[in-house]
Amino acid sequence: MKNNLLSKIFAAGGLTRQGKLAEATAAIQRALSSASRAGAHTSGDFPIVASRLAESDDRLVLDGLVRVADPISPSPDPARREAAVDSAGPAAEATFSDSTSEIDAADMASFEPTSATGAADAASSESTADDATDDAEPVVIERPRPARFLGSSFTGAAGTRAFKLFAPGGFEGESLPLMVMLHGCTQDPDDFAAGTRMNELAQAHGFFVLYPAQAARSNAHKCWNWFAPGDQRRGAGEPALLAGMVRHVLQTHPVDADRIYVAGLSAGGAMAAILAREYPDVFAAAGVHSGLPPGAAHDVASAFSAMKSGPVARSGRRVAGPGPARSAWGAKAPAAQASRSAAATASASAPVIVFHGDADATVVASNGDAVIEAALVGHARTAAEPVAGESGAGKRRARRTVWRAADAGVDSPTLAEQWIVHGAPHAWSGGAAAGSYTDPDGPDASREMLRFFLDHPRRRA
Repeated sequence: MKNNLLSKIFAAGGLTRQGKLAEATAAIQRALSSASRAGAHTSGDFPIVASRLAESDDRLVLDGLVRVADPISPSPDPARREAAVDSAGPAAEATFSDSTSEIDAADMASFEPTSATGAADAASSESTADDATDDAEPVVIERPRPARFLGSSFTGAAGTRAFKLFAPGGFEGESLPLMVMLHGCTQDPDDFAAGTRMNELAQAHGFFVLYPAQAARSNAHKCWNWFAPGDQRRGAGEPALLAGMVRHVLQTHPVDADRIYVAGLSAGGAMAAILAREYPDVFAAAGVHSGLPPGAAHDVASAFSAMKSGPVARSGRRVAGPGPARSAWGAKAPAAQASRSAAATASASAPVIVFHGDADATVVASNGDAVIEAALVGHARTAAEPVAGESGAGKRRARRTVWRAADAGVDSPTLAEQWIVHGAPHAWSGGAAAGSYTDPDGPDASREMLRFFLDHPRRRA
């Protein structure tokens, strides 16, 4: 009888470890009631003080065994319920472990369950003890890091430029694409981010966005100096500074080196075209919105001429528009094109997507044609493919054309893509009114550029 009572007490201890204190109390009361009827509770080897059972409080005290605290009402919230079990379990377990020292060694050594029920109770107790040990292991919960939009600066041989970097939240441990966004004249990173809504896309799709800021000391209107010969070549001026800034971000953040892209508006678009040509080993693709081709100007006067009338080829004629098989520059490239470094001429320009409004009164739309022509230099034969029935989202209609190698299939990667937005001014198509130089009625240039970029990871030789 003593062993039967002891087995039930051990089973009740197992319930205590599980936090089932109400059930443990009931089990102990049943065991005592049974023992009382059989007269076992008066055994000298297992003393029970009956007066303790009549205490006025709600707790049940077994001398030398276990003190059962007030039962915890189950919570409907699983998290709160688990917290309650965790908080109650160790205290009860510690009390039970201390109390077993008062059971003499002979009783412990001779203990064998006297029934199938007792054996099951004992096995449950041992299993519960293991589970309680496992549950005691600390659980580390890593919370997703929130999105950040922080400012910093980078210094290179060509000077120092401030920048802002958007890092999306919830992508820890992943290597993400990087998009470099070059603002237009009079703009800054915050203005450009608001107008293009690129940070919203970055959070949704998981990529970094770098916004370099042109310094007023370098250009009074904060334009990128795309028209200055010293800022049109690899390894010099602003192209080298921007490429260095990208490498800095690459070293300090988990960026996928094969998915780095650059896009810009107006002067920023013209600089993006230069970077696509001079650094195809860094930038996998480029987006040029309302910009100009590399080498379209060599000073301020020629810059205004190209903006108003279109770029002039070395033959002296204006660029009329892209053709399917040869460059409008003819056999002679622009001056800056001819002066490309050996590293830049080792491969053709990175693929380019162009957006331009045909009602742009600041940078005439023929400059968009010339950007396409410059991007196709180095490709012997290309074929233009109009995309019927696609105007993108927005109220304005647009004409979309893609270029591929002439002998490539329809599923092969494109070399260039052009959107001519009908009636659009000098503004970012589909942009938000919160930013300057935006056209909310146009197709969403940000989404289309992102789609083009993600289809063009850098292809290593």
